[in-house]
Amino acid sequence: MSATIIDGKASAAKLREKIAAYAAELKAAHGLQPGLATVLVGNDPASEVYVRNKGKTAEALGFRSVHIALPADTPQNELLATVRQLSADKTVHGILVQLPLPKHLDEAAVLDALDPAKDVDALTPTNAGLLLSGRAHLVSCTPAGVMLLLQEYVGDIAGKEVLVIGRSLLFGKPAAQLLLAANATVTMAHSRSKDLPMLARRADILVAAIGKPGFVKADWIKPGAVVIDVGINRIDAGDGKTRLVGDVDYDAAKEVAGAITPVPGGVGAMTIVCLMQNTLIAACAQNNLPLPTGL
Repeated sequence: MSATIIDGKASAAKLREKIAAYAAELKAAHGLQPGLATVLVGNDPASEVYVRNKGKTAEALGFRSVHIALPADTPQNELLATVRQLSADKTVHGILVQLPLPKHLDEAAVLDALDPAKDVDALTPTNAGLLLSGRAHLVSCTPAGVMLLLQEYVGDIAGKEVLVIGRSLLFGKPAAQLLLAANATVTMAHSRSKDLPMLARRADILVAAIGKPGFVKADWIKPGAVVIDVGINRIDAGDGKTRLVGDVDYDAAKEVAGAITPVPGGVGAMTIVCLMQNTLIAACAQNNLPLPTGL
């Protein structure tokens, strides 16, 4: 029996509707329009698509969208000045600097220049520390999306064994903290973990975020387990075309798993809408308004 397909697109659409309605109320009641600024250095095609989609989504939800495109050879001091200027702009409530940056730029210094209250990617040390202490308002978007999908499709995950494969600042580390906060028993694995298939077979929930297409095989999966595939990998589909696949061997895995996210149409669909949710939260917090509830 095939797994239940976790439909990230449908979940994202429902959340978009709630955010749009809340933003409209915010503007009507307080004259406040959430503002999202995106900063892109260079012209990486994938990054350009991501940033364009973020801007379109923001405008569709009634947000103010600002985009700053800088050339690939932008010096460090100019990028830092741009980030500081946006941090000081009261009409901008969320700032997203598209990563990765060109190699001559220091990502850590850029994040340090960003006002943590506007850090809607939740990458600054301040927001990472708040997450660790259970006090974060702004949570990294992809992990937040994963938690919403688990809430909808699994429910209470207290006591369940979860394996997170990948320890990135953007996903693995914040995801582990959110899963722990939900009272799961969390194991983190990575490229140097020993006997990864054995660790995977124990997991009630298997989360793959390692960036290798088809890395997780069907025989790694505990029968009936929930599989969350965070990977987005572009591979050759023949005839000069490419297609997106995840980190899990999807076709084989769905015959073993109890539920599984597809790629595309799974976790990725939730990421941009959770970015908008963070921007809405940031706008309320910066204007001393109650934080949104029930989203």
